[in-house]
Amino acid sequence: MNLLYALAALGVGSLLLLAGVSAIGAWRTESRFPPVGAFVEVDGASIHYVHMPATSPDLPPLVFIHGASANLNDQMVPLRPLFEGRADMLFFDRPGHGWSGRGDGHDTPQGQARLLAALMDRMNMPRAVLVAHSFGGALATAFALAYPQKTAGLVFLSAATHPWPGGETAWYYRLAARPVIGRLFSWTAVYPASLARIGGAATCVFAPNAVPDDYLERAAIPLVTRPSAFRANAIDVAGLYDYAVKTAPDYRRISAPTVVVTGDADTIVYEEIHSAGLARDIPGAELVWVRNLGHKPDWIAPDLVVAAVEKVAGRPRDLAAVARQVEARIAGDRFGAGCLSPEAPAAELAPS
Repeated sequence: MNLLYALAALGVGSLLLLAGVSAIGAWRTESRFPPVGAFVEVDGASIHYVHMPATSPDLPPLVFIHGASANLNDQMVPLRPLFEGRADMLFFDRPGHGWSGRGDGHDTPQGQARLLAALMDRMNMPRAVLVAHSFGGALATAFALAYPQKTAGLVFLSAATHPWPGGETAWYYRLAARPVIGRLFSWTAVYPASLARIGGAATCVFAPNAVPDDYLERAAIPLVTRPSAFRANAIDVAGLYDYAVKTAPDYRRISAPTVVVTGDADTIVYEEIHSAGLARDIPGAELVWVRNLGHKPDWIAPDLVVAAVEKVAGRPRDLAAVARQVEARIAGDRFGAGCLSPEAPAAELAPS
C-alpha cells in the first residue's frame, strides 16, 4: 500500500512539475513574442489583428488567413511589404491562435467565418479577397459559402479543404482535442515535447525548399507551444475531416473569382486531393502547379501570390509564366531529406 501511495505521489508530483514547466515556458514565449497589433472584441472573443489602410489603392481589400500552428505573422512578414499601400490589408490571429482569445462557438470553420465577417464589419471592409494558407483554406470556403456578398475573390495557398484517405490525424491532436484529458495533456506534455520537435517540423513544412533564415522567430511560431494555443490548434485540426466531408460537396456554389496555388512536392497536405479538388469543384477556378514547391508558397513564392491576387482582382496576369520563374529559382532545392515522400503524406500530416 505504501508503494502505491508513493507511486501516486510520484505521478502527481511529475504532473505538477510538467505543468510548472509549461506555465513558465508559456510566459517566456509570450515575453519573446509580444503582440504586434491591436485588439478588438468580436463575436465574444478578443481578437488580435493588424489593419493597414491603403495609401494608393489599386487592388481590392485583402484578408489574410493563416493555417494551423501559426498566427498572423506567418503571412504578414513575407506578404505585407509586397502589398503595402496597394490594398487595405487585414491580418488576424484566428480564434485561439497567436494572441487571440478562443471565445465560444469558434471550434469549426463556420464559426470562425462568422467571426471574420464581424471583424471585417468592424474594420469597415464590406468585401475582400481572401488569401488563405493550408487550414485557412477551410475557413475561406466556409466564408465564401456563408458570405458570398463579402467575398471579392479567393486565393488558396496549399489549402486543406477536402476529405483525405482514412481521415486520420496525429494522435496528439486527437488527444489534445478531448475535453478533460486534452487539457491535462496540453498543460503538461506539450511544451517540453514541442521544444524538441519544432525545428524539425518547420523543416518538413518547407521541404523540399529551405526554411528561411530566422523563420521561427520572424513568424513567432513558438506561440503555438503554449497549452491554450496548442489545444485550440488541435481542436481545429481534429475537426477538419468532418467539416470537409460535410462541406466539400457545396463548393460548387462558390462563385467568387478563384486561384489555387500549390506545389507538387508538398509533404504536409495531399495537393492532388485538396488543391486539385478546389479547382475541380469551384466553377472557373484556376489551378497553378509549381514544380518542386513545398507547403509554403507565401514564403517561397510571394511573387506568385501577388500575381494570383492581381488575377482575381481582374488584372491580366500569366500565372503559368510567373510559376515558371519560381520553378527556375527553386529547381535545385533538396532540403528536408528526412521528411515524408510528397506522394504519400502521413495521416498525421495530411490536414495540417
